[in-house]
Amino acid sequence: MSLSDSVSLRSPSLPYVVPFGVFVALLVVRPFLPLSDLSDQILRGVILLLVVALFSRPVLDFRIRRAVGSIVIGVGVFLIWVGPDVLFPGYRGHWLFSNPITGTVHGSLSVASHGNAAVLALRCFRAVAIVPVVEELFWRAWMMRWLIARDFRSVPLGAYTRQSFWIVAVLFASEHGPFWDVGLMAGIVYNWWMLRARSLGDLILVHAVTNACLSAYVLIAGKWEYWL
Repeated sequence: MSLSDSVSLRSPSLPYVVPFGVFVALLVVRPFLPLSDLSDQILRGVILLLVVALFSRPVLDFRIRRAVGSIVIGVGVFLIWVGPDVLFPGYRGHWLFSNPITGTVHGSLSVASHGNAAVLALRCFRAVAIVPVVEELFWRAWMMRWLIARDFRSVPLGAYTRQSFWIVAVLFASEHGPFWDVGLMAGIVYNWWMLRARSLGDLILVHAVTNACLSAYVLIAGKWEYWL
């Protein structure tokens, strides 16, 4: 029996929760580590890939049921994400979004790294190929079900209660700091799509499409603040 199978049998929640916990921990400790941007991108990418492989492999399901819908919705969430700042320049500087609780809008990469192809490629890869897996395992494959029943494996993907839907949407929003407003809208859309598609693969795809569009926008428009 592999380590991932053993972990899943001992504690069914761990394959869904551990990658997200490591993801958050890496964000917390990053300011205290004397790493270059390139070293940081390599370290975070390798650690998260290893954690997903070691802990989550038995519960991963990349089968996609509604590819076209997932792609269209992913693009739509991207438009929601950048829309307020495009329509209302300076919008994100309001105290509702820049304050001691939510933090302030600033990019995580140094100016010197804006022209470093290796750093940018690794940052895009993590945003598109790793973060959607980590977040969708936690938020919609685990928490939306766990809030309905502690024996969450008895709850099918896409099961709905008002409490689980809105708690996940609000917590998902809080994860995104000064972008909490569009994070809330994204959380609502992603939750709704899980109710419709009932598929982890579709949620990973829709999230990956959003992040791919956002990464392209960052690179083309120089909107580095979207990479927190």
